[in-house]
Amino acid sequence: MRLILTWFINAAALLAVPYLMHSVRVTDLGAALLSALLLGLVNTLIRPLLVLLTLPVTVLSLGLFIFLINGFMFWLVAQLVDGFHVDSFWSAVGGALLYSVISWALSTLLLKNADGNS
Repeated sequence: MRLILTWFINAAALLAVPYLMHSVRVTDLGAALLSALLLGLVNTLIRPLLVLLTLPVTVLSLGLFIFLINGFMFWLVAQLVDGFHVDSFWSAVGGALLYSVISWALSTLLLKNADGNS
């Protein structure tokens, strides 16, 4: 049940990003749900491999290269899903950053009691 709730939280975060960044567009809830699902899969399957392959650059940039990897994942999903559009790569980097912050904030607010802590 927590996995499904997290999926909906991520979709809600994705729907919020276009209100803060006009270069990112999500047409409807279906596109947001599919994009959130694909973002989760891409971040689970492809991102660790990219982080490992780019480890020297990441270390030299003091970890800042991770932002570019996150932006690439965001841009990649936008290329795959109709109804989810990002104008440029740099818009994808900014959108990925906003998406992460909003998703984290919503998860913190909505899932804080799911572990049994008050």
